[in-house]
Amino acid sequence: MAAEKRTFLDKFTEFSVRLGNQVHLKSLRDAFATLMPAFIIAGIAVLFNNVFFPWFLEGAALARMQVFGNSITNGTLNIAGLLIAPMIAYFLCRNKNNPSAINATFVATTCLVVMLAMAHAVMPEGAQAEVTISGVMLFDDVGTKGMFSGIICGLVATELFIRLSENKHLKINLGDQVPPAVSKSFSTLIPAILVISFFAVVATVLAAFDTDLIQIISTVIQEPLRLLNTSIFGFLIIYSTGNFLFTLGIHQTVINGTLLDPLLLVNMNENMQAVQEGAMPPNILNSAFVTVFAQLGGTGFTISLIIAVLLFVRNYQPFRDVVNLSLAPGIFNINEPIIFGLPIVFNLPMIIPFVASPIVATLIGYFATAVGFIEPLSVMVPWTTPPILSALLASKGDFKVVLVQVIIIVVCVAIYFPFLKIAQRVAIKSAELERAE
Repeated sequence: MAAEKRTFLDKFTEFSVRLGNQVHLKSLRDAFATLMPAFIIAGIAVLFNNVFFPWFLEGAALARMQVFGNSITNGTLNIAGLLIAPMIAYFLCRNKNNPSAINATFVATTCLVVMLAMAHAVMPEGAQAEVTISGVMLFDDVGTKGMFSGIICGLVATELFIRLSENKHLKINLGDQVPPAVSKSFSTLIPAILVISFFAVVATVLAAFDTDLIQIISTVIQEPLRLLNTSIFGFLIIYSTGNFLFTLGIHQTVINGTLLDPLLLVNMNENMQAVQEGAMPPNILNSAFVTVFAQLGGTGFTISLIIAVLLFVRNYQPFRDVVNLSLAPGIFNINEPIIFGLPIVFNLPMIIPFVASPIVATLIGYFATAVGFIEPLSVMVPWTTPPILSALLASKGDFKVVLVQVIIIVVCVAIYFPFLKIAQRVAIKSAELERAE
């Protein structure tokens, strides 16, 4: 029996190593790893804005101080789509041994901007109707919502650029008397023009149908999911889809923030109103439920991953270093450091427990409420509220909710443990392969 388990483990590890070294996935992983400092500082900014500053400031003073975190967020997460495209282009060129990596970065960035909408309908503050503005780029289009667009443009534009730049008939040779930087730039001039022109044609066609790349992606991914609701089955499908997209580098709010949060907030308001009227809160699934159970410790229930590393990983320092960095933000449900640092993004062994753990946590919390062991949560708590405290606040001090939360954490540690061991073996073998090269 033990031999069979080792055989399966070896095969799974080998498959994960091969998948992890696939050139496009490897390029995506390298791109996200490069941007990791930006995501980490964004997490720190969120921590200060939503946890530390409110401790001693309020009102106008708090708003002025929160410019600190908001400005960092604007320069990191809010342009994540714009940052990822050139990073993918650079690493895809390098991983394919193409010498024009720098040239590819501006081509991919340009193609992403070319695909953005030319005009936007916005609602000015205090206005009664929307107005159309042009000549602007919205954070909403190039931030986390535009991450998938950045990935598509980074991959497609770079693949086209690489293929065209390797065609000798499309190269311009200025001779040896021209500085190398200028000569290299002109050697890829025609491929760059062709790729950018191709994306411009696509943008023109989409504009003729009054749409753009961001709208299409939102429609294709999001709209079919709008048929679902906040039943336990609908919640699990939508929430798991959002979590899975996060493992591909697309922030889960692209799905969950659009399809779940408004409905969960309605449920939360109904619960609070019922409690004020002395009635039993009617909705099990609500905003507080996500904070207390489904998303405890951050998306993917990574608080249990952190605990698993601290308890069971003794001889692999890279994982412990990432966890040491992720522990403090993780307590406040901010987990970008471990998602992009371990990483979980594009890491097959970690994708499975990252998606599965919130499902199990949701089912345990839902069952405990449905059978009457605990009441539906009825106090709105910030998503940055730490474990245990969130359970007490959201339940008005019910220690049974704390017990359920602890049980869920332990169960999810058990879920993460075997996949963590596989991920460790994959990381070691991948490092050995890179050194061998």
